[in-house]
Amino acid sequence: MTTYSQDLIIAIATAPGRGGIGVVRVSGNSLESLVNRLFTTPIKPRHAHYLPFNDAHGKAIDAGIVLYFKGPNSYTGEDVLELQGHGGPAVLRRLLARCLEAGKDLGIRHAEPGEFTHRAFLNERLDLAQAEAVADLIDASSETAARSAMASLSGAFSDQVNTLGDRIVHLRMLVEATLDFPEEEIDFLEKYQARDALEAIRQDLQSLTKQARQGMILREGLHVVLAGQPNVGKSSLLNALAGDDVAIVTPIAGTTRDKVIQQIHIQGVPLHIVDTAGLRETDDTVESIGIARTWAEIEKANVIIHLQDARSHQDQLDTAITQRLPARTPVLKVYNKIDLLPDNQRVIGVDQDLALGISAKTGMGLDTLRQKLLDIAGWNPGTESPWLARERHLTALQHASEHLALADEHASQNDRVLDLFAEELRLAHEELCLITGQFTSDDLLGEIFSSFCIGK
Repeated sequence: MTTYSQDLIIAIATAPGRGGIGVVRVSGNSLESLVNRLFTTPIKPRHAHYLPFNDAHGKAIDAGIVLYFKGPNSYTGEDVLELQGHGGPAVLRRLLARCLEAGKDLGIRHAEPGEFTHRAFLNERLDLAQAEAVADLIDASSETAARSAMASLSGAFSDQVNTLGDRIVHLRMLVEATLDFPEEEIDFLEKYQARDALEAIRQDLQSLTKQARQGMILREGLHVVLAGQPNVGKSSLLNALAGDDVAIVTPIAGTTRDKVIQQIHIQGVPLHIVDTAGLRETDDTVESIGIARTWAEIEKANVIIHLQDARSHQDQLDTAITQRLPARTPVLKVYNKIDLLPDNQRVIGVDQDLALGISAKTGMGLDTLRQKLLDIAGWNPGTESPWLARERHLTALQHASEHLALADEHASQNDRVLDLFAEELRLAHEELCLITGQFTSDDLLGEIFSSFCIGK
């Protein structure tokens, strides 16, 4: 992302490919000259005009709707022009070229990824959490995630962060005012019930952090890897969870040579299920490569399902696999093919060792498996977040909580060092401001907005 400039920027704002409607968007501090070059008919701001889109020689490229918004009352806070025509790639490319040609001496250029939303943030049309929600809304893979992204875009998350920040600032104001009168420092905490106010802030921050964890789970989901020996039913389990034949299933050991990834949703939470090559000793070069990739996927997993054949339980190879699995990652032992066991041996449920029995073929135990995956993720639908959150949000909330804990320690000391108390409050407030972008480095902004699609 380049540094913010006064350039006119332009991009095709709709997704690549054919569509009924395509949009070309332009933004800049003054678009009147460009508008006058593109159209002979006067364009009234905030009104829809149906007009031909002509080339430099007056020949029609297309016909469609022209919308012109004068800044600051626009998405970016600048003048914005939108040309809405037919969604054919050739038409949109010609329309884009025409605008670039007409605005060549005006300094018009192609927009970079996320640059429209970046300008909206810099022009205070959105805070940083809301700007991130624009990308989250576009990327939402479930209705629940889309609703939560829209709530975040509407400011639900930012409002709670700002309210907490205001309470911290108010308490800090009282502390710093007291520092000017040393004789009152001893009585300050009791007089203004500062420790009670701080404890209330800490509790509300803890509640906000819990909601943020739910929001991050909803946004990012879980990376779940199916691991185990050949022919224990990993591909069958993937197909059963996906409700489709996404992986090839045969009785031949080593059928799966490379990973197969399928996204599913459980209660709106996205799970990225990865079927992998069976783990065993082999002289087959291709299968060995697949097994190496399996271990690489296991290292990246949020959850590992160690699938075993219920008829053999933990044999020597399964024991070796178990010993090699990363200790930092939750491992769910799943015994498949319980439909092949006698009725009195079919135990479906979860024990203390995170083990349960299923049948990928008949569906027995799959609902328990789905619920267990949500439990491992920490998903609690009773406290579902009304907004999405990111890892950086959780980091900032955690750091703010740590600073408030230190502030409480200073308040509890006999000498009650109020200057240190005030400093921890200041640092906690700064962490919260990082979420909404009041204190944000250019490097972080570049990283955030470069992940957006072009045209947003």
